[in-house]
Amino acid sequence: MPNSWVDISVDGQVMDAYLTKPNDDERHPAVIVIQEVWGVNSHIQYVTDRMPAAGYVGLAPSMFHREGRMVMGMHEEMETAFARMGACTDAGIVADVKAAVAWLQQQPFVDPDRIGIVGFCFGGRVSFLSACAVPGLKAASVFYGGRILAALGDGPAPIEQVANINCPVLGLFGEDDQNPTPADVDQIEAALKAAGKTYSFHMYPGCGHGFHCNARGSYKPESARDAWGKTMAWFDEHVKA
Repeated sequence: MPNSWVDISVDGQVMDAYLTKPNDDERHPAVIVIQEVWGVNSHIQYVTDRMPAAGYVGLAPSMFHREGRMVMGMHEEMETAFARMGACTDAGIVADVKAAVAWLQQQPFVDPDRIGIVGFCFGGRVSFLSACAVPGLKAASVFYGGRILAALGDGPAPIEQVANINCPVLGLFGEDDQNPTPADVDQIEAALKAAGKTYSFHMYPGCGHGFHCNARGSYKPESARDAWGKTMAWFDEHVKA
């Protein structure tokens, strides 16, 4: 399984991204993996490393690149991590994901018409926003995306853009989470249902924020396995098919 770091041009800057791909000469579907607040760290690389075995190219862009290159460790420099997240805007996020999609579409090992996105925590919000605002995505998976009800920077919040969603959305949430709360999830689901969008939401009892991450104390192995299985089945149905 080849893996490497690549540079992607966006807004006159360089966004580094972690790339994994099957070890053959065929074209494959691809999944963009969006980080938690701690960046493209060892856990996000581990998630991306799982893609080739399932027949996908994986690409994890460094979403905080505008604040300088940095691969952060789990739970290290939390104040810095949240400051970097706070500097993000929805306009910049959309530009970054569009650049990642365009880069994948230009690669000879990627089927340009079969690209999905999955994100965790901060990345879950990015995944939801991308479903609303980024063309070329076939499916999105949202792991406990917080602040979907609020904007970053100027413009509408992601939930206010639900009518623009252009791909099926999978949502995976913890019943004990406080961001998003179950009430937040209900509001998001109601908006998707009212807009007639294709979606599937799952709420996991006894799980809080970050239940999928095996490097955090909030990790719930059984729910994580189930949620990951649902994610890959979602992509197999809507991206790979």
